[in-house]
Amino acid sequence: MAAPSAPRPPRPRKEPQPLVIPRSAAEEQRLRLERLMRNPEKTVPIPEKLNEWAPRPPPEFVRDVMGSSAGAGSGEFHVYRHLRRREYQRQDFMDAMAEKQRLDEEFQKKLERNKMIAEEQTAKRRRKRQKLKEKKLQAKKNKLEQKKQEKESDQSQERASSEDDEEDSKEEEEKEDDAEEPSFVMGRG
Repeated sequence: MAAPSAPRPPRPRKEPQPLVIPRSAAEEQRLRLERLMRNPEKTVPIPEKLNEWAPRPPPEFVRDVMGSSAGAGSGEFHVYRHLRRREYQRQDFMDAMAEKQRLDEEFQKKLERNKMIAEEQTAKRRRKRQKLKEKKLQAKKNKLEQKKQEKESDQSQERASSEDDEEDSKEEEEKEDDAEEPSFVMGRG
């Protein structure tokens, strides 16, 4: 007999979770998330994508070939039916794969076409923006040149007017000098 071992300490009991029946898909998802988040250290099993079903390839060597002679047994029909069903299934699968491949190619062509159209539109808009930018820069340059020319013309006018003013002031001074001389004398007589 085995020697009595030391009594085990009692395991901590988990509180039983209340049974909640989800009423919607959102509630079911919420319950699953809550269950996952109860123990964040636990790894979450993420299922891998299952491979697509593919039929078995046709046999390379058929052992029991049905002949065209009469006298086939009653069980031969079921064998034939099974082979026929499998062949039809294989052909349907190949047709579906060809259709899927065709649709994928069409989709890729459509994506390329849309990408080209989008690039053309972007290039067109870029050229338009660049044109506007150049137009604004040209307008700004013209405005600066115009202001420069106006300044130069104002300065030349100021020079001309300052020369005129100097001439006018000289004339005025001369007139003032003339005005100081009495044109008549009072009290002489």
